Amino acid sequence: MSGVRVLVGTRKGAFILTSDGRREDWDVSGPHFPGWEIYHVKGSPADPDRLYASQTSGWFGQVIQRSDDGGKTWQPAGNDFSYDGTPGTHQWYDGTPHPWEFARAWHLEPSPTDPDTVYAGVEDAALFRSTDGGQTWGELSGLRGHGSGPHWQPGAGGMCLHTILLHPTDPERIFVAISAAGAFRTDDGGKTWKPINRGLKSEGIPDPDAEVGHCVHRLAMHPSRPDVLFMQKHWDVMRSDDAGDTWYEISGNLPTDFGFPIDVHAHEPETVYVVPITSDSHHFPPEGKLRVYRSRTGGNDWEPLSKGLPQSHCYVNVLRDAMAVDSLDSCGVYFGTTGGQVYASADAGDSWAPIVRDLPAVLSVEVQTLP
Repeated sequence: MSGVRVLVGTRKGAFILTSDGRREDWDVSGPHFPGWEIYHVKGSPADPDRLYASQTSGWFGQVIQRSDDGGKTWQPAGNDFSYDGTPGTHQWYDGTPHPWEFARAWHLEPSPTDPDTVYAGVEDAALFRSTDGGQTWGELSGLRGHGSGPHWQPGAGGMCLHTILLHPTDPERIFVAISAAGAFRTDDGGKTWKPINRGLKSEGIPDPDAEVGHCVHRLAMHPSRPDVLFMQKHWDVMRSDDAGDTWYEISGNLPTDFGFPIDVHAHEPETVYVVPITSDSHHFPPEGKLRVYRSRTGGNDWEPLSKGLPQSHCYVNVLRDAMAVDSLDSCGVYFGTTGGQVYASADAGDSWAPIVRDLPAVLSVEVQTLP
């Protein structure tokens, strides 16, 4: 029977949760890197034993860790792109401290075909790639060198490149999202980039055709339809049917269209999940009721999913990288909270149960389906 491995990054270490295909009983491993901020952990689709982790310390800087045995052991993958050996150093890129500085790697995205190729989205916003398993890194500088770069502004969490979507069949096409600049696409492997923000509307940006300046929280794509993108923005849930060239709103009957994560069912490309929170100033569920919302129609018509989730006095948040799905026949959906709970649904969201409680605040959740 196939199994699953849930990779959890938290404020104080990483945790690995494993189960068989029934997804009822879970083994918990961790904390790995206890006391360190682990912003993201993700496995290679090309090798179930290859994992990458973004490990950050305010004193020692950024380290990318790699495991070749499914998380049993780890070793630094190579720090030459992020840490010059001097404690407390956060400068990156060309060594100058302004306007871009290095704080952390927010998101790691391994190639779907090559376990040694992995992308890193960092703060301040830039995109890097390694083709040797993380030992050395090179910047895809066309993005940071785009003419709009000087106009990018940090969101509340920093000026971070937090989303990387790799086209499943065209290695030259990559989508990224930056807070608070917007979404961008390359069609030539990262040499040149195009802002893809037409149709987005944001308070404080009076120009409806503004090229940049939108605070995008997350992008999602189903691999069977890579031209269809879903977006959770600072406000508004959006959809594009033309690879980001134009967007339209699909917030529909959501109780609030503010939130951070968005994801798509593994087998149903029109089934989408979001977790609304009250507002940009109140980062907790409306009325203190934790609910995932699901649309089976690609947006606009949304249903609350609450069975097994706390429905009173719940004031946690779910961050942008803290939701994931598995690819088993009955699609599993997972999310983690800032209160340290990780919830799982083995029936596409109809019912939920906590895998583990009382972890440090959860920053990211990713899932590997195991043979």
